[in-house]
Amino acid sequence: MSAPARRTPAPIRRTSTAARVATVVPAAFIVVMFVWPLVTLARRAVADDDGAGFWQLIDRTAGWHLLAVTLAQAAASAVLTVLIAAPIVWLVATVDLPGTAILRVIVTVPFVLPTVVVGVAFRALLTGPLGFLGVTDGWAAILPAHIFLNVAVVVRVVSAAWQQIDPRTVEAARTLGATAPRAFWDVVVPRIAPALASAAALVFLFCSTSFGVVVVLGGGTARTLETEIYQQAIGYFRIPEAVALSLLQIVVVACALLLTRAVGGSSTVGAGTAPAAGHRRRPRGIRLPAALLALAWTALWLLLPLAALVLSSLRPAGAWTLDGYRGLTDGSYGDSALSAMRYSVTSAGGATLLAVVGGLLIAVPVTRGGGLPARFTALLAVLPLGVSAVTLGFGYLLVIGTLPVQVVQSPLVIPAVQALLAVPVVAGIMIPALSQVPERLRDAARTLGARPWRVLLSVDLRLTARSLCAAAGFAFVMAIGEFGATTFLARADTTTLPVLIGSLMSRPGTANLATAMAASVLLVAVSAAVIAAIEAIVGTRSRTDGEG
Repeated sequence: MSAPARRTPAPIRRTSTAARVATVVPAAFIVVMFVWPLVTLARRAVADDDGAGFWQLIDRTAGWHLLAVTLAQAAASAVLTVLIAAPIVWLVATVDLPGTAILRVIVTVPFVLPTVVVGVAFRALLTGPLGFLGVTDGWAAILPAHIFLNVAVVVRVVSAAWQQIDPRTVEAARTLGATAPRAFWDVVVPRIAPALASAAALVFLFCSTSFGVVVVLGGGTARTLETEIYQQAIGYFRIPEAVALSLLQIVVVACALLLTRAVGGSSTVGAGTAPAAGHRRRPRGIRLPAALLALAWTALWLLLPLAALVLSSLRPAGAWTLDGYRGLTDGSYGDSALSAMRYSVTSAGGATLLAVVGGLLIAVPVTRGGGLPARFTALLAVLPLGVSAVTLGFGYLLVIGTLPVQVVQSPLVIPAVQALLAVPVVAGIMIPALSQVPERLRDAARTLGARPWRVLLSVDLRLTARSLCAAAGFAFVMAIGEFGATTFLARADTTTLPVLIGSLMSRPGTANLATAMAASVLLVAVSAAVIAAIEAIVGTRSRTDGEG
C-alpha cells in the first residue's frame, strides 16, 4: 500500500520541474528579441545625446505636439470605432443568420491585414467610389481606416461578453413590465460595459502605435510619434532625436497598457469559440429589417474598402487592365512582388513554427505547475504587443550594428522578429485550451508509464489540436502582415510583401500603383483564406463540444 503512495507523486514532481526548466527557453528568446533592443535604445539615449538633454531633444522634434496629436487621434479612433461597431456587435451576438461563420470572417479579416494594405485600400476607396467627397489623405482618411482595422476588436470582445448573459434575465425584466429598450439598458448594458471599456482601451492602444495607415494616408502632413521616430531614424538619421521620441513612445504605450488593464482586464482578440446559437434568435418582425440594415452597415464599412481595392487593381488609371497583376512578376527594381510573396510565406512559416514552440513552452508550464517563473514568463511575453513596432524596429537597427555580419545576414532574423509578436497570441489561445484538459487523463497516462513528453503529445496536444491549429493560423497571418519592425530589417533579398507594397506606393507612376494594388489584393486573399480556415476549425470544435 505504501509503495504506490510514494511512487504516485514522482511524475508530478518531475513534470513540475520540467515545466520550470521549459520556461527558460521562451524567457531567453524574449530577453534577446525584446528586452535587449529596448535596453540598447536607452543606453544610446544616454551615450549619444550630442550635448542636448532629453527635454531639449523632445522640444527640437516638436515631441509634445506630436504626443498630443497621437493621443487625440487614438482617442477619436476608439470612440468612433465603438459607435460604428455597435450595430455589428448586436448582429453577431443576438441574430441567428445563415452564414454566420462568413460574417465572422468578414469582421476579422481587416484586423489581421497589414496596415499598409489597409492604407492602400482606403486610398483606392477615397480616390475611386468616394472620390466625390474630396478627401484623399490626412486625418479624415486615417480615422475611417483605423475604424476598419479595429471593428473586430470591439465585435469579438463585446459580443463574447454579451453571449455570457443569461437570456432569462432579460425575459424576467420584460415580464416585470420593462420595455425592450429599458430591459436592454438595465440588464445588458451593465454586463457588457466592462468588455466595452476593455475593447475601447485596446483600440486606443493599437491606434496610438499606428504606422502603416498614417504613412500611406498621411499625405505628408499627418504625423504621430510613430511616424516621426521612423523619419528621424531613417529619413534624417538623427539618432538622439529618434531615441528620445522612442522613449516617450514607450511611456505612452505603457500608460495605455495600464489603462487597458484597469478598465477591462486582459481581453484579447483571439480564436475564441464561436457564439452559441442558443443565445441568438432568427430575425422576425421588426428584427428582420434591423438585421438587414446591420448587414448593410457591415458591408459598407468592411466590404466596400476591399471591393474598392479589387476594383482599383483592375482599373488603376480608369481603364480596365490586368497590368497590375502582370506587374507582380516584374523585377526591374529588385525582387518582384511574387518573389516577395514567396519570401513572406516562407518567413511567416518559420515565424509560425517559432511562435507555436514558444507559445507552448509558455502555456504548458502555466497549466502544469510551473509556478512563479511560468507566470512571469507569460507576463513578459505579452509586453511586445504593447510596444511600438517602429520603436522595436529602431532598437533592432541599433543592435544589428554591434553584431557579426553572419548573425545580421541570418535567415532567422526576420522570422524571429515576427514570432516575437505572435508568441503571446499562441500562448493566449493555448493556456485556456490546456486548462480544460482533465487532469485524470494525464494521471492515467503517467500511471501507465508515459514520460512527461509522451503525456504532452498523447493527451494534451491530441485534445487541443484544433486550438493549436487556430493559434498557428493566427500566428501566420500576424507574421505575414508585420510591417513596422520588418521595415527596419528588410534587405534586398529579405523584402516581405508588405514592405514592398509600401515601397511601391512611394514610387511615382501608374504602373507602380497598379502593382501595389494587385499585391495588396493578393495579401487580402491569403489572409482571408487563413481566417476562414480558423473559423471552420473553431466552428467544428464548438459543434463537437455541443454534441458532447
